[in-house]
Amino acid sequence: MFGYAIATIKNMGYRNPSMSHVIVTGGAGFIGSNIARKLVQKGDEVSVIDNMHTGSPENLEGAGIRKLYKENAGNIGNIGIGEVDYVFHEGIYSSTPMYKNDRRLIGKAISEFIELMEFARAKEIGVTFASTSSLYNGLTPPHREDVPPLVKDFYAEARYPMERIGKLYSDMYGVKVIALRYFSVYGPYEKSKGEYANLITQFMLGMAKGESPVIYGNGNQRRDFTNVDDIAKANIMSMEKKGLKSGCFNVGTGKNHSLNEMVGMLNKSMKKNMAPKYVENKVFNYVDETLADTSLCREKLGFEAEIGLETGIDRLVKFYGF
Repeated sequence: MFGYAIATIKNMGYRNPSMSHVIVTGGAGFIGSNIARKLVQKGDEVSVIDNMHTGSPENLEGAGIRKLYKENAGNIGNIGIGEVDYVFHEGIYSSTPMYKNDRRLIGKAISEFIELMEFARAKEIGVTFASTSSLYNGLTPPHREDVPPLVKDFYAEARYPMERIGKLYSDMYGVKVIALRYFSVYGPYEKSKGEYANLITQFMLGMAKGESPVIYGNGNQRRDFTNVDDIAKANIMSMEKKGLKSGCFNVGTGKNHSLNEMVGMLNKSMKKNMAPKYVENKVFNYVDETLADTSLCREKLGFEAEIGLETGIDRLVKFYGF
């Protein structure tokens, strides 16, 4: 067995039959660790699978998880996990630049997803996984789930087949498979992602060192920034929703802000006055605006984001002690 235990684990040994045992792949990473923490808080036993590509055991310190397996998500069926009630699949390469640097990650992400689907089929359990708002690149907002994606991004080209494969497993084998299309996620426990972190976190860490935020273009481009606490809540609601066997849902706020506005909020929260540095935008297929239509997620999951950007930035700055 390649897994290893975290010193802060509370639940050692056999599964408590009165508690749900939930797996979070990528659970030592940014979004996954937030999901894992929220699951433990609600009383579930949580095991984590993470290959530490952008994750860190530090993200789980004090979280009270059951066990951490240092493995790729695709090995979920080979590491002796035992009885499982649900899987959250966050252990997917998660940034456009990763796929630009290595297009083979598309095949790897899909292959590992199929292994996870086979595990869920054999265990007769449900899966919620991380899809992406990048599927809407090149489309006019607000973005709705029923609009066919355009071919604009290698990263999105991994997620779209996963959505369709998941629907097949649901239709053919009865597996509950929920895809959540995240919009510009930010929040605590993202530092380990480094250059792949959300712009809010990158700007905040740079500004704390006296570095001006670098913005491509004029800063008027807009993003539907979504706090990771809301993302984690949507994931858990998808697990708990009865009678829902499949679906793709936007998880955003339904509001967007310009990068200039975001920098202004960071300055206010950090008590700084740092002007952005504007540079020429040479990024191919750069996205000018994202904005989630959240009506389907609200209707089917009962989810609605609660944390506005200014509040979320204040919480993030406080979390990192700036």
